[in-house]
Amino acid sequence: MLQLNNSILRQPSFAKFWFSRILASTSFQMLSVAIGWQMYDLTHDAFSLGLVGLAQFIPMVLLTLVVGQVADRFDRRKIVFWCLLIEGMMAGLLLYGNHAGFLGREQILLAAAIIGACRAFEGPASSALLPQLVHKKILTQAISLSTTAGQTAQILGPSLGGVLFSLGPAFVYSTATVALLAAAIMTYLITGLEQAVRRAEPVSMRSILSGLVFVYRHPVILGTISLDLFAVLLGGATALLPIFAQDILHTGPWGLGLMRTAPAVGALVVSIILGYFPLKKAYGLTLFGALAVFGLSTMLFAVSTNLIVSLAALFLIGGSDVVSVVIRSSLVQLQTPDEMRGRVNAVNALFIGTSNQLGEFESGTLAGFLGAVPAAFIGGLGTVLVAGLWMYLFPSIRKLRSLS
Repeated sequence: MLQLNNSILRQPSFAKFWFSRILASTSFQMLSVAIGWQMYDLTHDAFSLGLVGLAQFIPMVLLTLVVGQVADRFDRRKIVFWCLLIEGMMAGLLLYGNHAGFLGREQILLAAAIIGACRAFEGPASSALLPQLVHKKILTQAISLSTTAGQTAQILGPSLGGVLFSLGPAFVYSTATVALLAAAIMTYLITGLEQAVRRAEPVSMRSILSGLVFVYRHPVILGTISLDLFAVLLGGATALLPIFAQDILHTGPWGLGLMRTAPAVGALVVSIILGYFPLKKAYGLTLFGALAVFGLSTMLFAVSTNLIVSLAALFLIGGSDVVSVVIRSSLVQLQTPDEMRGRVNAVNALFIGTSNQLGEFESGTLAGFLGAVPAAFIGGLGTVLVAGLWMYLFPSIRKLRSLS
């Protein structure tokens, strides 16, 4: 497996794509730590933390149908380049605003919204670009390696963000600015794309909605990504980590960085295990089992008052979640024709964004009414209940035996 992955990284186009993804994802995680901590430090309000997630989620919802059409009609490499460039500029503006002293609640929310809009375009275009970089025979390995890169970035980003933020917000924003601009340049330098033959399909309401129609007509894809949506929507306590770090576990920015890193460490460990021992059967039952672990671990995290126990629970959350990521990503890429990958990946990105950003808003709002501990515990319990309900509603997932 490692030998195969090394051979993929020897391909210049994929190597540039892979390293640019690490830089971009690391920067986003760093910015998430800085924005979340600074917002709570300014407002001491759980609802304001939830608004950060909502500010990133709203552009994704409004632009979903547009970004898929754009990714299927224009150069995906250039789309990713411009998105990374604008994100780098926004990190630079956060740096300037912090230095000039005018960075407040509204400015942070505006920056989060613009970054969210860029990522709404970047995600589907980047996912649809990947199959153009490698041969179909090694696409699954490329997806696995790309997923591992993402998890590595989620480990580096929060830890680096927490350490740099302890020195000052400017250190986080300046580092993210440089990294995002480097990722943009690296993406622009990608050459030798395998251009697929695409039909010159006119822009119409039918073509715009075709991604939704495709997902709807494939019950396994619909059930899998909707399961991920509702499970993480209920069980995502990421937005509450600053509260747990400050008020419950009584740690500082370094502790918050560790807490944001722990799920990525779990995800990376599981992704490596899956690389050596890939899933071969019982995909559906494995998926439901992983979601049960996800929900129970969230409940454990909610009631923990010890940092080590909390980190262990977050480790299990990340490890169980990556199973869903690998299954869903492989299904979408292997069962979708190239001319529709942009639109289908846009729908998939909407589900992912909903489960993350809207989940942060839900957790923040519920925590504002009930407190952080009850909100996280109820969310974990809801995840377990959703997994059981989906086993009944989507028997095709329960019986899933192949990804292709």
